[in-house]
Amino acid sequence: MKNKLSPLMIVAIVLALLLLVAVGFGVTQVASLKSQVQQAQLQNEELKLDNEQLQLSNEFDMLNSEFQQYENQAQRLANDTILAKYTAAKAKVEQLMTELKNEKVKSQARIKELQNEISTLKGLLRHYIAQIDSLNKENAGLKAENSEIKARNEQLSTRVREETRKNENLSERMTLAEKLNVTGVSLTALKKNGKTEKNVTKAKQLMVHFTIPQNNSTPEGEKTIYLRLVSPEGQLLGGGASFPFEGKSIPATARKNIEYAGDEIAGITIYWDVNTTLTPGDYTVELFTDGYRLTSRRFTLKK
Repeated sequence: MKNKLSPLMIVAIVLALLLLVAVGFGVTQVASLKSQVQQAQLQNEELKLDNEQLQLSNEFDMLNSEFQQYENQAQRLANDTILAKYTAAKAKVEQLMTELKNEKVKSQARIKELQNEISTLKGLLRHYIAQIDSLNKENAGLKAENSEIKARNEQLSTRVREETRKNENLSERMTLAEKLNVTGVSLTALKKNGKTEKNVTKAKQLMVHFTIPQNNSTPEGEKTIYLRLVSPEGQLLGGGASFPFEGKSIPATARKNIEYAGDEIAGITIYWDVNTTLTPGDYTVELFTDGYRLTSRRFTLKK
């Protein structure tokens, strides 16, 4: 008679089979979950590296933007090594960023290197900007100093102009002080015998009479007094020697030499012999010496 399995054994066998199936399924699930976790960790690491790279890229862009504000002043840093170091560090950062963008697997070591290079770049930029600011302050000081010097020069120029004007005025006053003066000028028509002729149409001579007062400022020596007599018609009477006056040669009616020693000379007379018919009216008397017009007076001679 064949042995039959008892119900209890059948149940045990079934349970054993179910257990084996469950264990196999569990192992498969654990392996799958472990794989998913590893993939998530890798994705998380890549995202972290991407984020760090993006932050460094933005930081580099900000550094570049700040540097460009000062780049046009680079020529002021003659023989300076900071600019060269900055340019080299900038090229290194750009190379690292290009490498990281092209790599499929991001490198934490390269990210760290990039961080270090950007940190170096920051330090160089701060040093560079500090030098530019120092130069700006120095230039501002020089501009202020130049403005002050310019103001002082303008003040000095003003003082020089004022002193020049004073000297010119003083020189002019001294020159005028040296000028001879004349007083008591008169014009008289004379007869042939030297007496006064009231009718100018009968006059044989015209006499100009004047006095030279004392003047210690006038250089002593011989002086030539030039006389100009102008008729009522505006014609110069006579034709004596010419003399220089205001850059021109002026004809005179007559002249007289005197010796001047600084003292008053009274009763000086200059005569002109009438050689034409005189008419009644206003006659002009002018006296000159040393390039000056001493006087210009009008006298009325009647018929």
